Amino acid sequence: MHKRDGMASDPDETGTDALARSLREHVTPLDDAFAPALDRLIAQIGSARYVLLGEATHGTHEFYAFRAALTKRLIVERGFNAIAVEADWPDAYRVNRFVRGVGDDADARAALSDFQRFPRWMWRNEVVLELVGWLRRHNETAGRKVGFYGIDLYSLHASMDAVLAYLDRTHPTLAAEARERYGCFEPFGDDPQRYGHATSFGYLPSCEEEVARQLMDLHAARVLHAGEGHLAEDEAFFAEQNARVVRNAEEYYRAMFRGGIASWNLRDTHMADTVDALCQHLGQRDAHARIVVWAHNSHLGDARATELGDDGELNLGQLLRQRHPDETFVLGFTTYQGTVTAAEAWEGPAEREDVQPGLRDSYEELFHRTGIPRFLLAPSATPLRDELARPRLQRAIGVVYAPATERLSHYYHTRIADQFDAVVHLDETRALTPLERDSEASEGELPDTFPSGM
Repeated sequence: MHKRDGMASDPDETGTDALARSLREHVTPLDDAFAPALDRLIAQIGSARYVLLGEATHGTHEFYAFRAALTKRLIVERGFNAIAVEADWPDAYRVNRFVRGVGDDADARAALSDFQRFPRWMWRNEVVLELVGWLRRHNETAGRKVGFYGIDLYSLHASMDAVLAYLDRTHPTLAAEARERYGCFEPFGDDPQRYGHATSFGYLPSCEEEVARQLMDLHAARVLHAGEGHLAEDEAFFAEQNARVVRNAEEYYRAMFRGGIASWNLRDTHMADTVDALCQHLGQRDAHARIVVWAHNSHLGDARATELGDDGELNLGQLLRQRHPDETFVLGFTTYQGTVTAAEAWEGPAEREDVQPGLRDSYEELFHRTGIPRFLLAPSATPLRDELARPRLQRAIGVVYAPATERLSHYYHTRIADQFDAVVHLDETRALTPLERDSEASEGELPDTFPSGM
């Protein structure tokens, strides 16, 4: 696969049309309930223990709705017992306590209240609200309870607070020592980027040694709670994982100012390590622990099948495929046009943006030309595999959408047959509805702008 400048030549439009016509014979059309694609996916997933569900944007309703529908079936029919999402560990753990019936929250909306960091709409939205309520009801009668966990590492200060709160309850002497260690961050206030800048350029010493020692102590303390029951073991694991987030976030924020791909690789390695640690923890009481992962296509689609991978990037999907080659299944999503919930700039308000039609020589354009509005494709299981392993553009919209610089900001070349085990294409999609929507908006309708800070 070639580099960005010249990976793909100008497409032969007739050839693209011919490929699109051929694809029509090898896809499974979807109806509004996503059937029979869900049946086919359940069969294709088989005995996989790690099912990775992507998204082409962080703000498309149908992506969330499809993932929720498939996740429920994996829980009910295949015994999956954890959902791991691209979110911060302490914020998601409040949801975990609620769905397991041990938290103080009265309802699912309250359980989602810790998701306050931009972009709030990723997890404070109507689809996730319904899913969390369903998980609580499922767990009330299920023999195998399902947890909800975050795998990201942005929660430096929230994770420090969680470690201290846990030690205050269980090991007051260790809490005093932890406060002294974490006090290393006090000169930088609550801004982790300020810490990263100052320590990367040598203005002040880093806290690397302190956070590493604290993680070692939490790991040792966790052993003390073995055999004390599931709740005590879960709380000890929660605390140790928060200490791991602090250690890895400390390194991540320093890496941000060194440039290059180091910070991306650190983040995705942390995600993969968290999934593995979670599976190991759950496996202590359930030998058949299985995890559904929700994250962006760019994290879950195998980086080795992208131009970014050629430049040295790795990602969560690649790492899990390498570590668990026969137990990992990756589903990607694409859309051609519609609307999306996104911000115009980082930390900006959530807005409903129009998604431009897919660019020429993109997978989005190719799938649009099939004339089938919604379908499931298993690219490696078709006679067209070689064509679908040819580099084409693929769109990736995160929490910021910049249509004025669409090609530069949101497209990269991929080989979709190597990137995903299956792909769901939804030709026209609509914006995700955040919980904090305009009270005057019609039911099911997204207002143009939401309050700042989402």
